[in-house]
Parts: sequence; C-alpha cells; structure tokens
Amino acid sequence: MVADERRQAWNERHKGGDFEGHGPNPTLALGVSGLTPGRALELACGSGTNAVWLASRGWKTTAVDWSSVGLANGRAKADAAGVAVEWLERDLLSWTPPPRSFDLVAIVYLHLPTDERIPVYSKAAAAVAPGGRLLVVGHHPRNAAEGFGGPSEDRLFTAEQIATDLLVADPDLRIERAELQRQAGHSDHPPYDSLLVVRRPDRSSE
Repeated sequence: MVADERRQAWNERHKGGDFEGHGPNPTLALGVSGLTPGRALELACGSGTNAVWLASRGWKTTAVDWSSVGLANGRAKADAAGVAVEWLERDLLSWTPPPRSFDLVAIVYLHLPTDERIPVYSKAAAAVAPGGRLLVVGHHPRNAAEGFGGPSEDRLFTAEQIATDLLVADPDLRIERAELQRQAGHSDHPPYDSLLVVRRPDRSSE
C-alpha cells in the first residue's frame, strides 16, 4: 500500500472515534517517571493522548503524525485539557526531525516493516539532544500469543532488537532500560510491551 493510501486508512480509522483510551500509555508513563521536563517530541502521535499528557506534566511538546484527522482530535484534547502542544502533519518516512533538539523523543506503538522502521527510528534517535533520551514502546513478540491487540507478528520487536539497530547507527547512545513490561489492569490478557530508553551523553558535563 502506497503512503497516501496508508495515510488515508489512518484518517478513516480516526474518524471512527477515539480508540486510544483515557490517559497515557502506561509503559510510556513508566519510562518517563522521574525525568525532568524539557522539550519533548512524540512521533506517530495518533490522536494525541500521550502528547497532551506530556504537556500536562510540564513538557514543551511537539506532536507529529501524518493523519490530519488524528491531529485535529489531538488539538481538541489539548484545548479541553488547557495545555499547549505544537501539532505537525508530517510523513515520518520522508521527514527528518531537527537533530539534537529534544530532551525526550517518544515513539509509542509505531510498528513498521523493518526496512522502514530502522531509518525512522534512527532519525528519531538523532533528534535527541545531549543529555536527552529516546523512549520507545512497542508490542513485544510475546504479545502475539499471550497478550492483547497489536499488529501482525512480523512487526513486533523486543527492546534489545531496537537497541541493536540504533547502536549500529549511533554508537554514542547509552542504553538505560531495555525491558519486557506487562500492562496491569488492562484486560484478562494485558499487552506485553517492549520498553527501551536510550540516552545521549552530555559530553560538556563530563
């Protein structure tokens, strides 16, 4: 399916109502806990639930997605919550975020084919400022048999797989967390998530 068709499919999905639920992704919230708010970038933000939550926690947040409908839903959420978020309609397959610019770059449930995932995630890591972090949440392969929701099994990944890909492109990164997490209280079969947090060292403070 070409990019425009994929974008339209997401527009139609977002037109059907908010499927993200209430509150942030629990694994994202776990990974962000304890971090000092600064500039945040969420890629593939969907209808903005996580971006609005980050903004409500003091992060100066930019949210990016290629679905105009999802972004419109996000603006409505931000207005209702009384927070400011910068919303950008961009195609992550062709757009490059500004390098070394964000204290937190977050990617939640962006499951792409491997040949697309590696360059998109590498550009995300390159956008992390010195001292900042890239946080990735995705459905773990174990989710296919024991969890709930998620894409086809060939698009699932472990945190270690993403870390390996990123370190090949940028050996300067440091792994802080690479974990399997299971969301509690979600259903009888809670999702199994991969949580990866990598940090870009701040050489100026060393």
